[in-house]
Amino acid sequence: MSSDRITRHTLVDRLFHWAMAASMLTLLGTGLCPILGLEFDWVPAHWIAGVVLTVTVVWHIARSILRKNLLSIWVGPIELLKALAAARNGLFPKPGKYSIAQRLMHSSVTVFCLTALVTGLLMLVRIDTPFWERDPYLLSQATWGLIYVLHGLAALVFVSLIMLHVYFGVRPEKLFYLRSMVFGWITREELEKNHDPEQWSEAGDRQS
Repeated sequence: MSSDRITRHTLVDRLFHWAMAASMLTLLGTGLCPILGLEFDWVPAHWIAGVVLTVTVVWHIARSILRKNLLSIWVGPIELLKALAAARNGLFPKPGKYSIAQRLMHSSVTVFCLTALVTGLLMLVRIDTPFWERDPYLLSQATWGLIYVLHGLAALVFVSLIMLHVYFGVRPEKLFYLRSMVFGWITREELEKNHDPEQWSEAGDRQS
């Protein structure tokens, strides 16, 4: 790679991102299109995409814990308070590898993705698959109702999150982030203009 190019996303990270995007769009399409009146046999594609997403996310979590610096992407009360204090004082310091907006997006996706996956896996017992027969009486009706509400809420939130993600990803000044998710790199000029190289280095991912 040219010395002018800085690796932002490794090939493994990019494959995870696009596999997650494909399975999530499949889930939203198969889950929401029937509600809009488009009738087709959506259940098999929906639960298979859900299983693929579950395996992908579990693998990513395990890899992140073992080989990544989670503090570089996660956001908590301390980070939010620091960002609010800086904004209140008219200060907008350059971030490390990930901006506060990107970290908030990651945290939101994590929470609602896990909500959708846990409730979706529970709902699998209500359908017939090649591996088991349905058992709609495993839980009480009240519990199933709560599970369906949480699952539907997570799906609706994801529609908004995806729209935000796409909108900011295709803005002209942010296109270099989209390019980095396709090809893996940004230029040194883009790094220095949008990020703090020292914080980027300190909070960078541990590579093997």
